[in-house]
Amino acid sequence: MRTASSAFRQRLPWWGGDLQTLRNSVIRAPLALPGERLLLAMADGSGDRLWALHNAAEDAAKPLVILIHGLAGSEDSPYITAAARYFLERRYGVLRLNLRGAGPSRPTCTLQSHAGRSQDLHDAILALPSATLAQGVVVVGFSLSGNMSLKFAAEFGAALPIRAVASISAPIDLALTSANMLRARNALYNGKLLRDFCRECLAPGAVLNAAERAAVKAAQNFVDLDNDFVAPRNGYRDACDYWANCQALGYLAEIKVPALLLHAQDDPIVPVASYLDYPWERNSWLFPEISRRGGHVGFHAMGNRLWHLDRALNFLTQKR
Repeated sequence: MRTASSAFRQRLPWWGGDLQTLRNSVIRAPLALPGERLLLAMADGSGDRLWALHNAAEDAAKPLVILIHGLAGSEDSPYITAAARYFLERRYGVLRLNLRGAGPSRPTCTLQSHAGRSQDLHDAILALPSATLAQGVVVVGFSLSGNMSLKFAAEFGAALPIRAVASISAPIDLALTSANMLRARNALYNGKLLRDFCRECLAPGAVLNAAERAAVKAAQNFVDLDNDFVAPRNGYRDACDYWANCQALGYLAEIKVPALLLHAQDDPIVPVASYLDYPWERNSWLFPEISRRGGHVGFHAMGNRLWHLDRALNFLTQKR
């Protein structure tokens, strides 16, 4: 197991995994960061198109950093805006990608994103102007999109100009994470995320039949939603089949591009057990960094630093 060479120190008063996690929701949202609007067509015949915001690099020698939000997030999520500003200040080009059904992509998509839609990232990259790909691409996926980004790396990393992938608080074991969300202590997280995601699933632009709409409205947790809506809608037998086929845990051995996996032991949403148990030494392309503290997509550090972005930048600039 590799651990971070630069230890994470919590920023006061955000002690513990829950406060680190909740800080993204309770602090004032960062100022909007404008960019060039891009509309990226999916290649599956659905007619779906993903909206993205692009900011060109000030340094033409640096790769494009693609930032992908987590469940019920979008280009405007505070952690995405903060990450975009962080990399732009360091002269990288940045693309903030809105997945199917998320944010401005909702009206232009009939379908919905899920943990295994790695093909969408493949199609989005191929739809970008060629000039943006000249120095390669770095993918940074947060939470559920971290899982999707790792799956993408295994399936398409060698076929596209991918220089590196970084996942932040990724639920690499979907079954374990889903079970964890059923715990009473996680009722707040389950309720908020479920409401936001179900609202997104039902918003104008989505095409659902009566049974699918009823399943979304009836879901009491993500096990219900995955079993009764996500799985059958996407060709999986049930929630267990969906989790088994889409969780990054089953794809890590196939990754052949540098992949950083950042996670905190006190993440209240994604259990650390799968990170601690995985045989990382079997694939030299994988670089797990497990901190004691940091919460879920938190990592708010002393000195007003965003530790996970510092670690991602350090990983990106290392020579291998």
